[in-house]
Amino acid sequence: MLRQVLHRGLRTCFSRLGHFIASHPVFFASAPVLISILLGASFSRYQVEESVEHLLAPQHSLAKIERNLVNSLFPVNRSKHRLYSDLQTPGRYGRVIVTSYQKANMLDQHHTDLILKLHTAVTKIQVPRPGFNYTFAHICVLNNDKTCIVDDIVHVLEELKNARATNRTNFAITYPITHLKDGRAVYNGHQLGGVTVHSKDRVKSAEAIQLTYYLQSINSLNDMVAERWESSFCDTVKLFQKSNSKVKIYPYTSSSLREDFQKTSRVSERYLVTSLILVVTMAILCCSMQDCVRSKPWLGLLGLVTISLATLTAAGIINLTGGKYNSTFLGVPFVMLGHGLYGTFEMLSSWRKTREDQHVKERTAEVYADSMLSFSLTTAMYLVTFGIGASPFTNIEAARIFCCNSCIAILFNYLYVLSFYGSSLVFTGYIENNYQHSIFCRKVPKPEVLQEKPAWYRFLLTARFSEDTAEGEEANTYESHLLVCFLKRYYCDWITNTYVKPFVVLFYLIYISFALMGYLQVSEGSDLSNIVATATQTIEYTTAHQKYFNNYSPVIGFYIYESIEYWNSSVQEDVLEYTKGFVRISWFESYLNYLRKLNVSTDLPKKNFTDMLRNSFLKAPQFSHFQEDIIFSKKYNDEVDVVASRMFLVAKTMETNREELYDLLETLRRLSVTSKVKFIVFNPSFVYMDRYASSLGAPLHNSCISALFLLFFSAFLVADSLINVWITLTVVSVEFGVIGFMTLWKVELDCISVLCLIYGINYTIDNCAPLLSTFVLGKDFTRTKWVKNALEVHGVAILQSYLCYIVGLFPLAAVPSNLTCTLFRCLFLIAFVTFFHCFAILPVILTFLPPSKKKRKEKKNPENREEIECVEMLDIDSTRVVDQITTV
Repeated sequence: MLRQVLHRGLRTCFSRLGHFIASHPVFFASAPVLISILLGASFSRYQVEESVEHLLAPQHSLAKIERNLVNSLFPVNRSKHRLYSDLQTPGRYGRVIVTSYQKANMLDQHHTDLILKLHTAVTKIQVPRPGFNYTFAHICVLNNDKTCIVDDIVHVLEELKNARATNRTNFAITYPITHLKDGRAVYNGHQLGGVTVHSKDRVKSAEAIQLTYYLQSINSLNDMVAERWESSFCDTVKLFQKSNSKVKIYPYTSSSLREDFQKTSRVSERYLVTSLILVVTMAILCCSMQDCVRSKPWLGLLGLVTISLATLTAAGIINLTGGKYNSTFLGVPFVMLGHGLYGTFEMLSSWRKTREDQHVKERTAEVYADSMLSFSLTTAMYLVTFGIGASPFTNIEAARIFCCNSCIAILFNYLYVLSFYGSSLVFTGYIENNYQHSIFCRKVPKPEVLQEKPAWYRFLLTARFSEDTAEGEEANTYESHLLVCFLKRYYCDWITNTYVKPFVVLFYLIYISFALMGYLQVSEGSDLSNIVATATQTIEYTTAHQKYFNNYSPVIGFYIYESIEYWNSSVQEDVLEYTKGFVRISWFESYLNYLRKLNVSTDLPKKNFTDMLRNSFLKAPQFSHFQEDIIFSKKYNDEVDVVASRMFLVAKTMETNREELYDLLETLRRLSVTSKVKFIVFNPSFVYMDRYASSLGAPLHNSCISALFLLFFSAFLVADSLINVWITLTVVSVEFGVIGFMTLWKVELDCISVLCLIYGINYTIDNCAPLLSTFVLGKDFTRTKWVKNALEVHGVAILQSYLCYIVGLFPLAAVPSNLTCTLFRCLFLIAFVTFFHCFAILPVILTFLPPSKKKRKEKKNPENREEIECVEMLDIDSTRVVDQITTV
């Protein structure tokens, strides 16, 4: 009883609101426009988010804490001899992969000379600045002798060239560790790709070679010069590619990911314009009909204007509050399109149900009372679900900003639908009541006047006048609308046909089966190439890198951050046991082997060991650079202690995905907790991968919980709590299907797809809630009758919004970007699966599942009885005939 009273009270409030807006249409039409112009004007000076890590890496990440600890122990400049400065931070750098179209050996004389020629061209790049030209030598990472450090593979190629020049045949390159002429053992697993080896790891051929050039960025000027050098680096490599067409070169810099991420917005512009034109055209067609008075093409256009004003207002607010634009915002207009269009079409559908002999204010009041309650509840659902996503509980900044922007846009869309679109409905209502043309606003002449006009004139000004409409036919004045006619005369009877229902149920079982198959194969996607434009350096470089350099994992830093008994042989064995199964690029193992060759025991007293350790660096030059992997601490009695050390590991792997690396990270993390030695592991990619799955699922998990809570709470607001039960089951069915089918469509669970799934919850409620509400609240007639009635009342609005939404999505599929490809596939599946439930699954299932309906019983009482009037008539043959005239 309380629910019914509250329901009627809310309808009354919305009715009065509609009457008030209809009384002041000019104010409510102009105020949203002025607000949008004032707030949206600031968006002309929007800022772009430069940091991809800030957007896509989990904010509260253990890897970031580990990176800070590593930086405090081993600053970047202490890593320069190893060229592993990117272990702490990628910094500024330029990389290039050189390969051949014909899978040639890149270590032969021709290609070796070509690669060294490319190396020389890169080192001669100049960055002009006022008064000085910077070259690679001015901004490179410097050695102790103040010379630039380059990849060890360059030294290998130079030694190979010299060996050929002097006809030396004893020079051999081993893989993945080789030795230079100065005795140093260097790792080349990430510099040689597509390697074929002889016995004892001797390299026979290599299909690809990678060179890396690290740059300094110690201050703002240095960073600016390094950034311009990276741009010149790409231009130089491209020019070199043009002059050497037989090789394929893939350049990549530290700025490539950011630039290619932002490129999605630029390449999407013309496709978004095409999408807007298609949506405008479809919206106008959906609101048009042959009757030129009752047709509402302007309302289709003004509905899109309402959505645009709300989106512009939200963008202005985000910009004024310090927010920055990023390419994930491309999904916000489509979130607005799905919600806003259905709300406007539902109001238009309610307008068609009002009586034409009423005043415009009364008709508007009925529209608000009929449609605004459900629209308010679905808007509240949007605000709650996206609001949870915008909260600090969301660990990925891109998802949080997207949800925040969507919340603001949806709130203003709701206000603008109430005010701007409601006022537009009032204006078109006055045009209709005055029998003016819906487009040209010209008075439509009477039928007798039209008969004297040409055929084309009669076609453009066809309308039905009230005096031409027989009593009882007023409700059918809008049946000339194509979609109304299609649903009422054909589709409703067909979908509820007894012979159609089994096929629909069978089709639903097939749908569930394929969805389950895809659901069991869901995988999290943390590959950053999934968010950039397709024809870019990032995609080309990543593809080449996965093809040629997938034998070994990225270099992982193994850091011991406590003072342990390094001189104890058992401790040494423990450390080596922890790194068992890895290729160790470490000072520890190499140095111990060196000591063993000298027949020196490693089980020494602490002081003797540290003294020998420091002295051996001077006696063995090949180990001198290992000093940078050890931190000494001098105590009060001149005793030296090793307080921290590190080694570098790579894992043998043939996998091209990131799941194995994530599993490796988790394994090492668990080992660090239970081991006797305190250590951490780190690689820059860990910042993006660390807790990615839990961080990614948090917004969706929280949104689902908030949606269920709101559905439970709204059970006290709606007239029947069974409505919420059906809505919950429908949402579960739709989301389950979307997750399953997007997996089969090769869409991973990443930031974009999770945001789409949050939107899918609301989109399903948007379309299914009014349909289910009308069915559940229906009394007296059979289930089939109320299914037909629900489709007739709300089906047109659902179909109109679906058609506009789909034609708006199609241009998105053609955008050359992985981000928009994921966006299109997810949104298309959400729209299609929801449409499938609204027009096939629910109409069939509701005909034989609760709630039950009672057939109307005829009541015989004085107010409702049959009166039979008998009239006696005589024919020519004097035969009596009784004609019964029945009046109810």
